[in-house]
Amino acid sequence: MKKLAFLTITLLVSSLLLAQSNNDVAPRVKTGNGLLEGVNSSGISIFKGVPFAKPPVGELRWREPQAPANWQGVRKADKFGPRAMQLPLYSDMMFRSEGVNEDCLYLNVWTPAKTFSERLPVLVYFFGGGFRAGDGSEYRYDGESMARKGIVAVTVNYRLSVFGFFAHPELTKESAHHASGNYGLLDQSAALHWVQQNIAAFGGDPAKVTIAGESAGSFSVSAQMASPLSRNLIAGAIGESGSLLGLNAPTPLADAEKLGVQFAESLGAKSLADLRAIPAQQLLEAAEKPGAGRFPVTVDGYFFPKSPLQIYTAGEQAHVPLLAGWNSEEGNYRSILGQDAPTLANYTQAMQKRYGDQSAAALKGYNASSDAEVEAIATKWASDQFIGYGTWKWCELQTKTGGKPVYRYFYARPRPITKLAKAKLLIEAGVSAGKDSIIAANRVAANHGASHSAEIEYALGNLPTNHVYDWQSEDFTISAVMQAYFANFIKTGNPNGTGLPLWPAASGSGPVGVMNIDVHTRAEPEKNRQGYLFFETLRKDK
Repeated sequence: MKKLAFLTITLLVSSLLLAQSNNDVAPRVKTGNGLLEGVNSSGISIFKGVPFAKPPVGELRWREPQAPANWQGVRKADKFGPRAMQLPLYSDMMFRSEGVNEDCLYLNVWTPAKTFSERLPVLVYFFGGGFRAGDGSEYRYDGESMARKGIVAVTVNYRLSVFGFFAHPELTKESAHHASGNYGLLDQSAALHWVQQNIAAFGGDPAKVTIAGESAGSFSVSAQMASPLSRNLIAGAIGESGSLLGLNAPTPLADAEKLGVQFAESLGAKSLADLRAIPAQQLLEAAEKPGAGRFPVTVDGYFFPKSPLQIYTAGEQAHVPLLAGWNSEEGNYRSILGQDAPTLANYTQAMQKRYGDQSAAALKGYNASSDAEVEAIATKWASDQFIGYGTWKWCELQTKTGGKPVYRYFYARPRPITKLAKAKLLIEAGVSAGKDSIIAANRVAANHGASHSAEIEYALGNLPTNHVYDWQSEDFTISAVMQAYFANFIKTGNPNGTGLPLWPAASGSGPVGVMNIDVHTRAEPEKNRQGYLFFETLRKDK
């Protein structure tokens, strides 16, 4: 099947001109829809704003993505396409796209290839942002550093919030698949099909596509692995913090439809035509109002014929190598203690209030024996409750039923102090920016642990794109190690390589090895299984 797909691609591709030794030459690629002209960045050819589907506007709002239209002549691919409709929710998102638009289904390609015959491994990356924000143009996802490792890197935009996950009985009725919702996931699947059909033109190998993502992007990876629409399109998967296999399982279609009806009624919309006539910005602002409800991932009967948990338990997901993990401070102890002091008494009381009859099991899984331990233990609980447990469950099931190696990590490097904070410390101390003062200032980190999303720039080799933090030599060392693991995995399905600490694959028997990524990266046995097993008891969808 994959050989046939590659033959089809080679017939479609009549010419390829990627970056030459002359940096003034704009690279060109002939895709199945027409000729693209990108830009040359010191030997890396970059193609931005490439359409992989028709604009999902008008009658195509809340429909599965449609194949993009062909074009005549040369289409410039030198600017990022618009990002999906979203409000400015997260201060750490630094976009290069020009504004938001409902017309958002574009992807970006970075390739080191000189000809389409090279067949390089491919990375397709899905951005994070809670399915409410984010964009493939963000600096932290830039693909150039990975391209310099011999990988064709792709970032993908997809619909968000009400545009990406709105379900409604009338939408289900009009659908040929009797499904609604999950449009953002369907967009990602359409992008993967586009990659299969076109990536050879960029020097990529459609048989060596690894999908990856962080947070909502990691949830998306677990989703694409489970869906029959996508699971045969990928050769490997990387998940950074999150999966759909946690306690907040995808919503049954009937329940999601009720949420959609409630939202439509709040707008006074009496039909789909009314809903589709509402201007995009007005619809977005209504959807993001406090109390407006939520637009969840849905077990729709099409993208997901049954729940992801059932799919993974039955071994019906993609049987590909998985590299996944999470960070040491995904959540904070304040999420259980609030403003109370981190004392053993307050912690015990908070857990009893939250879990009632199950609090003894909770305190056994997350056991603090003194006031001094409470902050760290409560932070561990908060991290696992938020995202660690769901990622653990994904690794567990893939190990048991996925038929391929699973590599688990725990990322523990806190970000360094920001440049602004360091400057303030130096001014307040009344000292010059000498070597000793700089070293002292940088010992003051903004976090005790690695916060949610902290690893992205390290893993993708993009520390220099983030000018907020005062990166130290240790940070670049950690980034080199982590990116090497990722690059090796994308190329071979195994993160190990020369000069790197040995990363053991998880097995169905014996202690699980976890790669602790920090200043002194090393493999360690799993340390908190009792905590994860406590969360297992809370599941309602067993």
